[in-house]
Amino acid sequence: MPLMILVADDNLGTRISICDYLEMFGYSVIAAEDGREALSLVETYHPHLIVTDISMPRMDGYELVRQVRQRPTSRLLPIIFLSERASTEERIRGYQLGCDFYLPKPFEMHELGAMVRNLLERSHTIESEWRSRIPLKESANSSMTANAETNTATTSSIDLTQRERQVLRLITTGLSNAEIGTELYLSPRTVEKYVTKLLRKTTTSNRAELVRFAIEHSLVD
Repeated sequence: MPLMILVADDNLGTRISICDYLEMFGYSVIAAEDGREALSLVETYHPHLIVTDISMPRMDGYELVRQVRQRPTSRLLPIIFLSERASTEERIRGYQLGCDFYLPKPFEMHELGAMVRNLLERSHTIESEWRSRIPLKESANSSMTANAETNTATTSSIDLTQRERQVLRLITTGLSNAEIGTELYLSPRTVEKYVTKLLRKTTTSNRAELVRFAIEHSLVD
């Protein structure tokens, strides 16, 4: 499964640009237009990294990070701040709250990409070292889990990313690519890429067949 990144920014253009850029490199991306929605997505999807603006309605980036860091499961979650506030005091405040990088706007996408790769690689290294120190005490449970997964192999053998499942769910509701893009904060071109991937993975030739396949194989709720 691809690594998941949460992008929070109240500017639609910025949000779409970042999402498209990160998806181009194979990341699964979810998006929020304010801190409150972002916090809800953190709780639901448990992303591997957050890229967030500071100035947002309802809940700003500072409060988002403060609440994220209060959760034991996300205290080490990599976070990148984006902001037009570039003063030393603002950067210090961001670091004190627990952000890993502070990137002033406007910024270059390739610099953001380098930060993302750096943080994800570091996070993976820390997690690997942590896991290596934990004795393997759950082999029996693992075996039981493997057996359970085998029983559902016919439906789970189709490996869909979280974003692909989101697109598929909206396709089954009859939305167009443009409407799906509006719902998920993606460009129609990006939605079309996901539709193409879904058709290939399900060996279907059009949207109608795709919807029928998804329902018959319980790929959507």
